[in-house]
Amino acid sequence: MLELHQKGIKTARELSNEYGVGYSTIHKWVRATTPPPITHVTPEQSMTELKRMKELEEEVEILKKALGPIRAEISSLYQFIRDQSKAKNHNVSTLCRVLKVNRASYYRWLSPKISKRSIENEDLEERISNIYHNEGERVYGACKIHSSLKKELEKIGRICSIKRVQRIMRKLNLRSITRKKWKPTITSKGKIEDRENLLNQEFSTTALNQKWVTDITYIETRKDGWCYLSTILDLHSKRIIGYSFGKKMDTDLVLRTLEDALNNREINSKRILHSDLGSQYTSKAYEKALKLNNIQHSFSRKGCPYDNAGIESFHASLKKERVYQQEVYPDFEIAKLDIFDSIFRFYNRKRIHGSIGYLTPVGFEELINGAA
Repeated sequence: MLELHQKGIKTARELSNEYGVGYSTIHKWVRATTPPPITHVTPEQSMTELKRMKELEEEVEILKKALGPIRAEISSLYQFIRDQSKAKNHNVSTLCRVLKVNRASYYRWLSPKISKRSIENEDLEERISNIYHNEGERVYGACKIHSSLKKELEKIGRICSIKRVQRIMRKLNLRSITRKKWKPTITSKGKIEDRENLLNQEFSTTALNQKWVTDITYIETRKDGWCYLSTILDLHSKRIIGYSFGKKMDTDLVLRTLEDALNNREINSKRILHSDLGSQYTSKAYEKALKLNNIQHSFSRKGCPYDNAGIESFHASLKKERVYQQEVYPDFEIAKLDIFDSIFRFYNRKRIHGSIGYLTPVGFEELINGAA
């Protein structure tokens, strides 16, 4: 998180909102780990500031021109919006936003013959597009968009069917990033002793911290070659609770992941942690760490990746929705920052999951803890 702040990618306030860490805590970290800042503005910040300045200039221009109509009747304000949009000085959405005019009301005034259905569709198009691009970050399909839209519309006493959402998405050419049905890669090197499979593909749970699953996946970079992401997922909430990213796929990588998970979870009862039969997980150091923390180790059967489908599916989604949507990462550091953002800002805190009632993992845990 500090890297995101130090490199000018996120402000302390943004990190606090997106990752759920106290604003004052982040500032303490920054003061403790960074020298006195040298004032500079990144190209990205300059572009953002220029864009905002242009928006503000446009808003001021609109308000200056609209001083007369604002004091007059609402119809005069509608006429002002019509004239300005016809002259292509400003678009209707911007004019209505700045002047705080309901866009649907304006269109009803503009063309009384426009049906209520058409006005509703236009409003739905705007809402669906916003959910797709902002909340869903272009990965949501119709089911998840419908779930988010339903919550919005309930506040104003409206409903919308999933079929209508699908029609509007087709019209707007909004498509989720689809993934081929997951097929695990089965590899076997030498003889591996079978270990006990406590999980036995029973992925259902009744509470947090009953069953954890873990695995390692490969992430390619141009400069540093293959890098390795190790994660631990709580099957009850689907939340990633342990994470490490490294240049070596060794025991130290998985021990760091376990340590991260233990720092994020209180140990108050026995739990199962399920992994494959990789040498990192069968090492004496890893087994010792699990035993010290009262964790039972469950193993996938040899040549049966379906035994660890929960974490395998998460890694497949991560690659589909983030890693494969861009060129190969330039180097280890850039990959590390992007993967961290994808997991802890988007996946854990923003991405809704059908299996937990279309809530985010963090939202689901907050609901559980609030009801406890």
